[in-house]
Amino acid sequence: PYANGPVHLGHLAGVYLPADLYVRYKRLKGEDIIHIGGSDEHGVPITISAEKEGISPRDVVDRYHAMNLDAFTRCGISFDYYGRTSSAVHHATAQEFFSDIEQKGIFQQKTEKLFFDLKAGRFLSDRYVTGTCPVCNNPEANGDQCEQCGTHLSPLELLNPKSKLSDATPELRETLHWYFPLGRFQAALEEYVNSHEGEWRPNVVNYTRTWLKQGLNDRAITRDLDWGVAVPLQSAEAVGKVLYVWFDAVLGYISFTKEWAALQGNAELWKTYWQHPETRLIHFIGKDNVVFHTLMFPSILMAWNEGKTTDCYNLADNVPASEFMNFEGRKFSKSRNYAVYLGEFLDTFPADTLRYSIAMNYPESKDTDFSWQDFQNRTNGELADTLGNFIKRSIDFTNARFDGVVPASVTKEVCDNLGIDWQATLEQLDSAYEGFHFRDAATFGMEIARAANRYLTSSEPWKVIKVDREAAATTMALSLNLCHALSIALYPVIPVTCNRIRAMLGFSEPLEATIQRGTSLLSSLLTPTLQQGHKLREHSEILFTKIEDSAIAPELEKIAKLIAAAEKREAALAESRIEFK
Repeated sequence: PYANGPVHLGHLAGVYLPADLYVRYKRLKGEDIIHIGGSDEHGVPITISAEKEGISPRDVVDRYHAMNLDAFTRCGISFDYYGRTSSAVHHATAQEFFSDIEQKGIFQQKTEKLFFDLKAGRFLSDRYVTGTCPVCNNPEANGDQCEQCGTHLSPLELLNPKSKLSDATPELRETLHWYFPLGRFQAALEEYVNSHEGEWRPNVVNYTRTWLKQGLNDRAITRDLDWGVAVPLQSAEAVGKVLYVWFDAVLGYISFTKEWAALQGNAELWKTYWQHPETRLIHFIGKDNVVFHTLMFPSILMAWNEGKTTDCYNLADNVPASEFMNFEGRKFSKSRNYAVYLGEFLDTFPADTLRYSIAMNYPESKDTDFSWQDFQNRTNGELADTLGNFIKRSIDFTNARFDGVVPASVTKEVCDNLGIDWQATLEQLDSAYEGFHFRDAATFGMEIARAANRYLTSSEPWKVIKVDREAAATTMALSLNLCHALSIALYPVIPVTCNRIRAMLGFSEPLEATIQRGTSLLSSLLTPTLQQGHKLREHSEILFTKIEDSAIAPELEKIAKLIAAAEKREAALAESRIEFK
């Protein structure tokens, strides 16, 4: 994410939670996987934020990098490394790519006319120019888009252009920039996309092919700006220019992996994950970033690989881009403050309740909606009443009537009498996670909890123990093993809760401490783990506290105000359009 503001639930749902679900599941399988992310800290949005506040760009990115990393950490997003594109390693990596491609003669240089602010003494990128929209006459249109009518613009199209830096009328001046010839790689990119036909989601293929059908054009790779990765050339034309953020940001995935490798004590380890031919690279993104990861980043890697037989980079094996998650029926918008920010949410509600709610509403193939009512219902009905109730009943009854010890041995055959086909369940879970169907994965886990609840309720050990203690012991042994199975099956979705379950079951270490590469922990779904004599913790705990109406009332009030403000803006926009016509 851009480090110019806090991340909201739309970001979490579209990118970071699905990536974390996938990574945690693969770790359970014992696979060698690393999870890399970081802050995009260059570009015009950063400098505009800095100038609005009267601070430096470094102050802006330091603030929001720390804020967003803290929110991700509190939400259980288990990055192996979360880097920054302002780091020295990243600057060196991006400059190395530029120099390699420049030396091959792939870049093109073009002279163009851009607005220049005489008072500020600098060229103005699109967002630094404001003026009258030629479509709707909005006098405060930006140089890249009119917020009032939504028209995409260039600064040269604006009427009465003004500089945001000085409010002066800028003049046109010639400037030289480097361009990346995407068209040069069109055939190779088409072959790359076609090779993943049937594997990639339809939305990813469709977005990508739309660009390919239109034909790929040259794309500027440098900008006149004083914040970013400096163009690594000594020529006079390169002075005052930085790499365009679209080029440098995606290279952060590589530079962050380099930084991670150095922390492991093996500076060359990053190559295993980027250049080994059998490594799979997966990009988790939102649909608005598809082409940067299916066309632009691959073309940069193709340019690097050109002419090489060693040190070649792998292209992404899959790009499971999500659709949008809306908020109470409307699109999240930071600029209009129509959002639920992750850090603020976690100040009030536990992370696992949010992770579960979003997983069950994951926008895999169409836009979905986050609502406070749905969040409350899922927390109270599914997490508290179904999962939490079963776990607490099982442990409390065992502590009270069997001295906190698993009272009987349980065989696989006894487990099969539950009516759960464990092999099929394991295969369903695996298919869901490997296919990036995270809603299905969360649903399968909760179905185990529902079956466990039904079993315990229908077995009535609190009655049976009065006449057949052995039968009640078998029921409780099986119930406790179901508790353990749930702590595995639901771990990718609600990891903190699953570790709390493990602690109540008498395990001294969290699940993360038992994960080993090459060993799958999922087999515990097929074979009972807790045998007779295993000691539980003496005290249970309530896993989920129900959310009262009073807890979400302030949130609903905020929504009402936000919607009223949005409707007022929309009405004003509609009226201005009528007047213009």
